[in-house]
Amino acid sequence: MITTAGIDVGSGAVKVTVMRTDGEGDETLLAQISTRIRRREIAKVVDETFDAAIEAAGVDELHYIGTTGEGGEVPFATGHFYGMTTHARGALYLTPGIGAVLDVGALHTRAVAMDSHGRVKDYKMTSQCASGSGQFLENIARYLGVSHDEIGQLSIIATKPEKVSSICAVLAETDVINMVSRGITTSDILRGVHESMAERFVRLLRSLEFAGAVFVSGGLASDTGLLAALRDSLAKKEAELGKLEVVTHDDAIFAGSIGAALWGAFRYRKMAQQGVAWTAASKVA
Repeated sequence: MITTAGIDVGSGAVKVTVMRTDGEGDETLLAQISTRIRRREIAKVVDETFDAAIEAAGVDELHYIGTTGEGGEVPFATGHFYGMTTHARGALYLTPGIGAVLDVGALHTRAVAMDSHGRVKDYKMTSQCASGSGQFLENIARYLGVSHDEIGQLSIIATKPEKVSSICAVLAETDVINMVSRGITTSDILRGVHESMAERFVRLLRSLEFAGAVFVSGGLASDTGLLAALRDSLAKKEAELGKLEVVTHDDAIFAGSIGAALWGAFRYRKMAQQGVAWTAASKVA
């Protein structure tokens, strides 16, 4: 059996997954830990989250430690994997049969098309200034005095959504301030923001070729209002795109770290077959 860890360093949080695989399809999650960065030194957050995951997993040896996202400089890692690759593989582990991943991160969103083995075929990403990211929505919610857990339910009960017209996050936030001054309800503002984001996501997906459901990963995967807006936007494009199912998972935030752990096990096996000995520079090795 091979024991590996995946470390996904995002802009808003660090996620660590520890897994055990046998190379024959038996893949077991041993532990998963997520920690918000909140203006702290990222290296310390990585160390704390990794140590907590190792303790929770109860392991004393790792064969490979894979990083993804912004984790290329983790000193005790064995290797690094591109984010689109790890999210594709992790999402497929969580929900077999999907054809694409929509990774909604803190600073950007990317749509990834993959094959049945989790290998990336194509991808598209929002620009840095696009108002289609987790940080943008968090800023809007903070201004409105709404917690992260309240966003989805408030959006769902909206009756007259007020769309954000600008693709620039700064100008879009100005739009929201104007809406508040005009007396637009919080629910209608949030639903409008969700719809504007969903339309941008649909434009990403329509530029890809894939077969199967769309899996939403990242920090906003649990936002029921955003998922509802995305499903509605895709339904309006059904004649053009066909019927696309939108799915997610309770562990969707860990898709990147799961993928890093699984690709780490794959790389370890391949190199071992070639007689290359890998040593994970881990604190537990």
